[in-house]
Amino acid sequence: MSKNRISRRTVLRGLGATMALPMLEAMMPAGSAGSALAAAGQAAAPKRMAFFFVPNGVIPQEFFPSKEGKNFDLPSSLEPLKDLRSYFSVVSGLKHDKAKANGDGAGDHARSAATFLTACQPRKTAGANIEVGISADQFAAQQIGDATRFGSLELGTEPGRLAGNCDSGYSCAYSNTIAWRTPSTPVAHEINPKSVFERLFGDATKKEAEAARAKREKYQQSILDYVQEDAKALNSKLGVKDQRKLAEYLDAVREIEKRIEKAKADGPQELEINYPAPKGVPGKIDEHLRLMGDLLVLAFQTDSTRIATYMFANEGSNRSYRDIGVREGHHSLSHHGRSKTKMEDIAKINHFHMQQFAYILNKMKETKEEDGTTLLDNTMMVYGCSIRDGDRHDHEDLPIIIAGKGGNFKMNEHIRVRREPLTNLFLTMFDRMGVKADRFGDSTGRCKAVEA
Repeated sequence: MSKNRISRRTVLRGLGATMALPMLEAMMPAGSAGSALAAAGQAAAPKRMAFFFVPNGVIPQEFFPSKEGKNFDLPSSLEPLKDLRSYFSVVSGLKHDKAKANGDGAGDHARSAATFLTACQPRKTAGANIEVGISADQFAAQQIGDATRFGSLELGTEPGRLAGNCDSGYSCAYSNTIAWRTPSTPVAHEINPKSVFERLFGDATKKEAEAARAKREKYQQSILDYVQEDAKALNSKLGVKDQRKLAEYLDAVREIEKRIEKAKADGPQELEINYPAPKGVPGKIDEHLRLMGDLLVLAFQTDSTRIATYMFANEGSNRSYRDIGVREGHHSLSHHGRSKTKMEDIAKINHFHMQQFAYILNKMKETKEEDGTTLLDNTMMVYGCSIRDGDRHDHEDLPIIIAGKGGNFKMNEHIRVRREPLTNLFLTMFDRMGVKADRFGDSTGRCKAVEA
């Protein structure tokens, strides 16, 4: 048992640095419902939700299982999830009507990203008068975001403008973000892991943070060096179990620091999409994707936020994936015209993205909560996009995966619904998060099919 009770808001402080902590046994008030649940081995950890976006559609026959229900087959795109069957389900039959032209002509890629979490028709403009709708993540953050240091976290791996014309008269804002704080306010995602790390663990005052960061970089010090005295003082108050958990957490933080420093030391590199990588961004896309995923896990683990979005790439991305043998740009390939070679390359990209998603799921599965559960047990996730087949630009029967047990949804199933809006699933997630909503976007009700 812990020697003393400590506040759930306890942080480690040092010169220009503030570190959040994971949930510890000592943070649960004695005799509280939380500690009773923990003693009983039941889930007492907070619920989290995350949305993962991939661009340009999929090769349907390589993504959707041929069988419905349990014991479904795993097509090539899903193969990386083979050891995680009890933590995910495929949901087919969901749609996004507002991603269709509906009289607005070309621009399906811009509409795909813009509607993914808003389910609203974006105003076709490349000017400043952009408008679409509040996204599901921000809608939830407005209600429950004040429970954590950050209402939400927005991550990505590809830079993108929020102005200018990016797709047939649609503003770049529509293609390059999926998070919208208001109908006219896009939320830019962060692509630099160093910046995310500093945001999660930096000091509250900008002047002190900049000075401390410069000093750390000059002397190549870890943020842990600055909070070690506070950490030692806290450690003396903890029981053996909490001491071990704190040590494991600090080791994880240092490991991520090392990887960020390594990426920085490598210097500017030329990425596959022909732009120079900024310092702190790994030159290899798989390393970049996984490092950002690790930071997402840390943010959830420390309860810095309970809501996150992660764009693996911007919609319409023409990034090439030479490390997996795909030299042509992703968007160009998506207009495959039924070319066998191009379809095989798209399938390779889909498989690669799923490998990165599986990596994040496994990290969550390995991250223990104080009540004996894991982060994956208390998180619900949606993975997919608003285009089914990039060659056809269709917005029905979307490639959607639900993962994590935080929503108490059916797992290890291929669930087929009958032309339901994707927002029905969002409403069901809101219920699990304690977010109040009678409807959202074009929803017609809850997605009952996914409920366990």
